[in-house]
Amino acid sequence: ILIALFSFSLWATRYAGDFLSIGTGVRPIGMGGAFTSVADDGSAIFWNPSGIGQIRDTEIDLMRAYLHNGLAKYDNFNFIQPLPNELTIGFNWTRLTIDDIPLFLENHLVFTVDYRATFPDWNLPADQPDGYFSDIDDIFQFAFAKHIHYDLNLGWLFFDVPFDFNLGGNVKYIKRKIYNTLGTGTGFDLSGLVTTDLSMLLDINQLGKINFGVNFQNMGGTVISWDTASKHTDEILFNTRIGASLDQPINAIHSMLILSADKSYVYKGAAYYGAELVYKEFISGRLGINNAHFSTGMSFKVYDINIDYGFTTNELGNSHRIGVRAYF
Repeated sequence: ILIALFSFSLWATRYAGDFLSIGTGVRPIGMGGAFTSVADDGSAIFWNPSGIGQIRDTEIDLMRAYLHNGLAKYDNFNFIQPLPNELTIGFNWTRLTIDDIPLFLENHLVFTVDYRATFPDWNLPADQPDGYFSDIDDIFQFAFAKHIHYDLNLGWLFFDVPFDFNLGGNVKYIKRKIYNTLGTGTGFDLSGLVTTDLSMLLDINQLGKINFGVNFQNMGGTVISWDTASKHTDEILFNTRIGASLDQPINAIHSMLILSADKSYVYKGAAYYGAELVYKEFISGRLGINNAHFSTGMSFKVYDINIDYGFTTNELGNSHRIGVRAYF
């Protein structure tokens, strides 16, 4: 019994941060979560905070997701603000909510088990809860990024090879509330993104840009402390995400094809693959594989507003996401 309880305690602590790995945004999920090296909209605060250094306009994102056939609601708000000297800051608020969880108290349990077996009405009712409560997880993130451009001279006669570096990170505050218990914690991520022009590097005009990204999530481990009598703590494990992507113009149809792949190293590791085809910056479609789960999505652009939809499969039930991205 002690071994079983100890193993359960380790399991609960080990996977305590799984709600943080759901991932924000509609577009990244449609691409299977392979977004570490793309990271060019407000959801980059989660996937690769250095990516907000690519954003040149003020951006506001709103998202609502219905997870696992409506079992949970997942909401997200992003605000991105470019600053002088190629600095960019951003703010993210994400909330995961599970409502209507049945609450069974022990007020009805009287006398001994044998005595209650004789009088079933005195047992804890299985179909009539004493009430309901919600499980609410909030994450607040403040992100920053710096863009640096560098032309690398390889000794070639006519041109230098351009490189764009984005360096950044975020600081996060986590607040978890379940019934009357509160858990809080802080953590931070550090990340980088490198982009170069393949057409110039390989002297093939038809090629586009290649991007490499890395995000070190929960550096040093993020600890959530609960206000229970035992002062229980959960540790959210450190994770490394790496990714590569190709931005390939298809001039014949006025489109841009993005192919991306990610690797995550937490737990046993996972692989993510995605593709996006953007036609005239007006309409785009996406496909992805998220650790063996299929995902898809699309977007429409009306003036400076993008309307996004995403869908992904899961053993617990399919999930739908809708969102709006506005630029000023």
